[in-house]
Amino acid sequence: MLIRFSLQNMYSFGEPREFNMLPAPRYSRLKHHKYSRGKFNVLKMAAIYGANGAGKSNLVHALASLQRIIINEEVPSYFSDDKFKFWVQDKGRPQILEVEFLQKGTAYLYSLEIKDNSILSEELYRSGLGSIDDVLLYRRKSSKKNQRAKITSGLFEKDEESKVLKSVIEKNLLKPNKPLLKLLTALDNKNLVEVKKAYSWFANTLHILSPDSKPSEIAHAIDSDEQFRHYANNIMCSFNLGIQKIKTEKTSFHDFFKSEEKKFLENIIQDVEGAPNKRIQLFNNSGDAITVAKDGEDIIVKQLMIEHGRLGDHVDFRLDDESDGTIRLLDFIPAFKDIISDEKVYVIDEIERSIHPLLIKGLVQKFSLDTKTKGQLIFTTHESNLLDQEDLRQDEIWFTEKDLNGGTDIYSLSDFKIHNTIDIRKGYLAGRYGSVPFLGNLSDLNWHEYVESI
Repeated sequence: MLIRFSLQNMYSFGEPREFNMLPAPRYSRLKHHKYSRGKFNVLKMAAIYGANGAGKSNLVHALASLQRIIINEEVPSYFSDDKFKFWVQDKGRPQILEVEFLQKGTAYLYSLEIKDNSILSEELYRSGLGSIDDVLLYRRKSSKKNQRAKITSGLFEKDEESKVLKSVIEKNLLKPNKPLLKLLTALDNKNLVEVKKAYSWFANTLHILSPDSKPSEIAHAIDSDEQFRHYANNIMCSFNLGIQKIKTEKTSFHDFFKSEEKKFLENIIQDVEGAPNKRIQLFNNSGDAITVAKDGEDIIVKQLMIEHGRLGDHVDFRLDDESDGTIRLLDFIPAFKDIISDEKVYVIDEIERSIHPLLIKGLVQKFSLDTKTKGQLIFTTHESNLLDQEDLRQDEIWFTEKDLNGGTDIYSLSDFKIHNTIDIRKGYLAGRYGSVPFLGNLSDLNWHEYVESI
């Protein structure tokens, strides 16, 4: 579960700003939207609104950047280019990303401070959630003089083996642009169990979908998991898109790639053999997502097929034959399966992209009203029809807006005093809560002035 995410000097965010999934104490509506973890509560949903260019997608991009740095074990060379651009006179400020989360019953706080693509500090705590003190699991801090990193952690002081391991990491393994978190998970040391648990949140729990993402592992899931196949077919058929069935077409590896170069094929085979689950995801030349997997001694290709029916006829379509909206909905299938059955976190940028307003409204509403869900759904959107107090609590609605310095501010609807019977959609479109485009100058634009007369 995501608890909070804060950032500074990233994209359109200059000063420190925080987004959180903490319920406001005064709200009693939609009680099932609060997941209780002992004495601590966290919300199941959040909708983030804002005018074009206000920074709502940048919040998602920043969280995705943090996830990539951790999983890829590297601060990319372009990272410093993503700094807040309006601090012309103060370019020396570091970029800071911090996230607090729950993973399998334990709360953690992880932070990175980066300057000029080098990590100044990296910290991981077991969070006390504000009721008890946080417990430091490790701190990695770099010297300003020689960029030599030092590790502070009680985990490496418990026995001689751990002390030696710490020395080896500091002298040989730590690099200025490489985070420590994933590196520690690869080490065989009993004291690092909690570190591995924290890393699994980034690797397995957090999922981020961009507006142009495509379904990747769905072909394999439909082929290998009968329960998922039934679920996927039921949900896609319920959208009334003319779809009769979604299925997997399996082709031998060499038949599928028969026109490719030998070196290319050897590289794919090597990647499959080296993958932990003996399968990899690729996109072919048409943009279709395919799974290349080991099946006994053979390697096969699994490709998603969509069967449409009309007047008794049945025709198979490939993914690139489908509309953008259908592809988007296919991408949502594993997302909603995960968040109704597991404590996964899905962050979806522009959830309404290419989807009819009534359809996305119904999908979000179904998740909202379901009292048995386990995961979190966080999304950015322009779709005002989702602003409904029957489906969203006030503390689950967030707005982004540019401040006078050009930086993104983010705030919750719960900052306003609003009765639960108020039509918040109407108020939002009227500009009552900010976060809408100002169109005053548009009406004064004489665009015929720039059109040549014939």
